[in-house]
Amino acid sequence: MSNRDPKTARLKALGVLNLHPERVQAPAFQADTFFDPRDLVQVKYEMLRMAQVGGASKADAASAFGVSRPTYYQAEAAYAREGLAGLLPRQRGPKGAHKLTAPLMDFIEAHLAEHGPVGGRRLAQIIQTQFGLNVHPRSIERALVRKKKRQTQHG
Repeated sequence: MSNRDPKTARLKALGVLNLHPERVQAPAFQADTFFDPRDLVQVKYEMLRMAQVGGASKADAASAFGVSRPTYYQAEAAYAREGLAGLLPRQRGPKGAHKLTAPLMDFIEAHLAEHGPVGGRRLAQIIQTQFGLNVHPRSIERALVRKKKRQTQHG
């Protein structure tokens, strides 16, 4: 798997590079250049097709494509829910400002109203002292901008 290959580099950049293409044993991926074992979306789709259209058991399809049965079931559910787009990778980790809950944002706004403009770094220190919670100053600043945008859009 060469990083000089533009397709491999692009698949990696998009987060859809199959890290173990050698595990894909499905015959079509062995004999044809159209089927690319490096393309994780194509691998998952063809795995589902092997079971749902081709009549293979789910366990056999998972095995032929070098994935676990739980991975098969996750792909199956994602495809049923969202179609082909469900096979695309998802952002990992928290989505959004999960530490900055509504009560914490209320606290920040009350502090700003009482003490005037304070930077994100100072607010992060105050939150650490008051709540024992580490929040990155930039996260606070972004949350305040988002809240201000919402207020101007709705008010």
